[in-house]
Amino acid sequence: MAKPPRLDEFQRIARFFSPLAGKGALGLKDDVALIDGPPGTQYVLKTDAIVEKVHFFSDDPPDQVARKLLRVNLSDLAAKGATPVGYLLTTALTARQDETWLAKFSAGLASDQKKFGIALLGGDSTRTHGAATLSVTAIGRVAAGEAPTRGGARPGDAVWMTGTLGDAALGLLLLKQRKSALRLRGNDEKFLIRRYRLPEPRMALGKKIAPLASASMDISDGLVADLGHIASASKVGAVIETARLPLSRAARAALAADRHLLRAILTGGDDYEILFTARTVPAGLPVTRIGRIVRGKGVTVLDPTGATLRLGPGGYTHF
Repeated sequence: MAKPPRLDEFQRIARFFSPLAGKGALGLKDDVALIDGPPGTQYVLKTDAIVEKVHFFSDDPPDQVARKLLRVNLSDLAAKGATPVGYLLTTALTARQDETWLAKFSAGLASDQKKFGIALLGGDSTRTHGAATLSVTAIGRVAAGEAPTRGGARPGDAVWMTGTLGDAALGLLLLKQRKSALRLRGNDEKFLIRRYRLPEPRMALGKKIAPLASASMDISDGLVADLGHIASASKVGAVIETARLPLSRAARAALAADRHLLRAILTGGDDYEILFTARTVPAGLPVTRIGRIVRGKGVTVLDPTGATLRLGPGGYTHF
């Protein structure tokens, strides 16, 4: 008798955990939970973990590991226009993460606590004989009803994003291959690797975007996959126009050398830019229109000529 198909990450959540969800959990179909705070406010709650050899390398600088851990959570608060309040930290560490490692790790946290105006509130620590696992639960605050969810996109909206796309995916490719796989100049290689190791949560920009956005989230699992989450939650279709994609100089140079890297740029994760839908945005807001919301379902990707690109499965999944 054949085994039933293996459930993916989102099927697991739907089957085993969605029935447990309470008020504020948004059906476990968003990146955050929203619970009522003092009158006129809501708290935004987000938990994300990073695992050694999955999300970071064993020899990555400990201070950068710490800063990435905090920033990937702050990125979700930014996508909801929230102000950071505090965070909880859980560490499951191996013997390799000794006192010297922890001193550098805590220094990284201290640096970003000061940068983003957030403080540690508590947590847990334990030991593991497997891969080190680090988790943060970030807490933010937003005016009641102003945090955009995934489910508000409507046909006629445009699709927008902050920053540039694909840098982190290309940086990871460089780290995995341990050589100049993309035939780039040294400064461009360093830029891409830094973008992978140290994302930049768009906290200030997120507060300007939130009142405008019909739907919003950050790009963590790849543009195609994450826009697909918005489309699914909103019960609409979406179109990405590759001619509009905002690319850094380093990414453009890599793509010019190898056009096959376009798939990595579109589907690679770890950008942690804000992806949102809105009819219009004010002139001067530093965002790029990359597509549109349409009737239907799923995500269609168009090449510069307007032809549909076949990418196959797009985006990072854990299972």
